[in-house]
Amino acid sequence: MAARRLWKGMKRHWQLYLLVLAPLAYFIMFKYIPMYGAQIAFRDFSIVKGITGSDFVGLSHFEAFFKSPNFWLLIKNTMGISLYSLLIGFPAPILLALALNEVRSMRFKKTVQLVTFAPFFISTVVMVSMLIIFLSPRLGFVDQIVQAFGFESINFMGVPGYFKSIFVWSNVWQSIGYGAVVYLAALAGINPELYEAAKVDGASRFQKIRNVDLPGIAPAAIILLILSVGQIMNVGFEKIYLMQNPLNVSTSEVISTYVYKTGLLGADFSFSAAVDLFNSVINLILLITVNSIAKRISDSSLW
Repeated sequence: MAARRLWKGMKRHWQLYLLVLAPLAYFIMFKYIPMYGAQIAFRDFSIVKGITGSDFVGLSHFEAFFKSPNFWLLIKNTMGISLYSLLIGFPAPILLALALNEVRSMRFKKTVQLVTFAPFFISTVVMVSMLIIFLSPRLGFVDQIVQAFGFESINFMGVPGYFKSIFVWSNVWQSIGYGAVVYLAALAGINPELYEAAKVDGASRFQKIRNVDLPGIAPAAIILLILSVGQIMNVGFEKIYLMQNPLNVSTSEVISTYVYKTGLLGADFSFSAAVDLFNSVINLILLITVNSIAKRISDSSLW
């Protein structure tokens, strides 16, 4: 009976199910089917023998990674960059959106939105090229400013201690405008009567932001925070790899670049698959944990 009712509903709304079919097929083909290859993390993979024909070695690749001298360095660098990015990059769009929401001049507001949103369209390769040129010793304008104040020339891209800050703050510059759009949309959906009530009560601008704006964007902020924490171990591979050089590798080597080097460049597919699978499991655990916490303390969660 339930199956017949379901079939009738699908037949009645077949257009909606047809729309769902395309993204569903995408996820099945490019997300779920490739999971079959994850088993090479538990095998001594050989291209000649194939996936199922390769010898099963259990958790030996995971043990090799945990005992590797690079293990704690990779965890430290990956978590360090991710937490730094989350600490700076997450509140930055919120602050920009709150500031723009208080601007009364529409011309100035649109100009700031354009200036902050435009860097989002710069490709990663071009962005890194700009950073290398701007921060190059003796030729970059940043180094020229440093020398103008009487300091010695600095090779910013070659100093390990500067790598995290360069990576994070350039990300903020590139994505702050795009991230602010979500919060501006949330602010636009707040009931105007709340602002009128706050005005009647004599609330200042900061009180209005604290009691009206922040609660209004809280659901969107919580969802984005959960998604950000769920990707905390997935530091942007492309940008880090392009910014990496022999001088800063001690602070720039993260799990994603290590997997690329050992897997594709070193052809150690099983070991790199084990490292990447470990990375994915940690992300999944963090996502479920943060979602559970958010569900307990608020009404907003992914599920």
